[in-house]
Amino acid sequence: MLKAGIVGSTGYTGIELVRLLQKHSQVELVHTGSRSFEGRPYADEIGSFREYSDSICSNRAIEELAAECDVIFLALPHGIASLQINEGVLAQSCIIDLGADYRLKQQHIYEQWYGVEHGSPHLLSQAVYGLPELIGRNKIAESNLIANPGCYTTCSIVSLAPLAAAGIGVSPYIIDAKSGVSGAGRKASQGLLFGEVNESIKAYKLKSHRHTPEIEQELSRIGSTPLKVQFTPHLVPMNRGILTTAYIRPVSVNGELADREKLHKLYLDMYGSEHFIRLLPEGVFPETRWVKGSNYIDIAVCSDERTGMIIVVAALDNLMKGAAGQAVQNMNIRFGFEETTGLEAIPLFP
Repeated sequence: MLKAGIVGSTGYTGIELVRLLQKHSQVELVHTGSRSFEGRPYADEIGSFREYSDSICSNRAIEELAAECDVIFLALPHGIASLQINEGVLAQSCIIDLGADYRLKQQHIYEQWYGVEHGSPHLLSQAVYGLPELIGRNKIAESNLIANPGCYTTCSIVSLAPLAAAGIGVSPYIIDAKSGVSGAGRKASQGLLFGEVNESIKAYKLKSHRHTPEIEQELSRIGSTPLKVQFTPHLVPMNRGILTTAYIRPVSVNGELADREKLHKLYLDMYGSEHFIRLLPEGVFPETRWVKGSNYIDIAVCSDERTGMIIVVAALDNLMKGAAGQAVQNMNIRFGFEETTGLEAIPLFP
């Protein structure tokens, strides 16, 4: 059995990781890390694990965990992982970082957007961006430092990659994104109180959301040319889910590039064999309720003959394919398990 540890196990992403790993047929979860609840039974803090977990929360050094665990999941805010990871840790254990510290390849861009100094910039080139459908799985399988993508980024990049790869669309791509409140983490904040969020919707961090350079980095890599996005996130009153609607103007509005059948073929060629990507039929568009609790991402693409614009809609669960589910998918690839192991659940409804 693979021995796994989680650092940051009492945040929303950490809780989802515990839920998935507790039922994973190839994994023994040996560490549930929490600084805030050190010494307390995990099930006392997260009541859904009563009768499922007898783990005691602890706050152990990463070097100690690396000596015991084959894989360590870091579910931490940005700026922490880069201060803890070093060559000695990576020589003993595989690190899957669900934070932002190793996603961006250029140190100055990370420091510009996140406002903190990177603690181990020499490891940036070593980290593999863990988006299995778009990164060579062999790279993930050979790496001991996997940067798990963010939720907005996964939805945006996966849904737009076929267009970027084909060179279709004038930069910037326009992305209108919406997220449930769990995407903001499990912390006390006035802006996340029920009375503040319920029956309201708001845009936030216009022009400055930290996922912007991550989206641009990967779409530019896929398209082999610099590509910018106009990314606008919104907070909506639901617990979980991401919905993105992207608008792309073709390089040439001549009917051919905007043809729905040819667009669909682009997506089918790239994703037709991908288990966790569901391409929806014409006239059917993604909804967050149809992916809730699952590792699926639903995508629909169409063209508007009147305006000449291409429209791509995508939905995923921000705690699953946008975080913990994708991390387990990366772990499965890294350790040679069937990629769907532990991720076979049908989406929850309602």
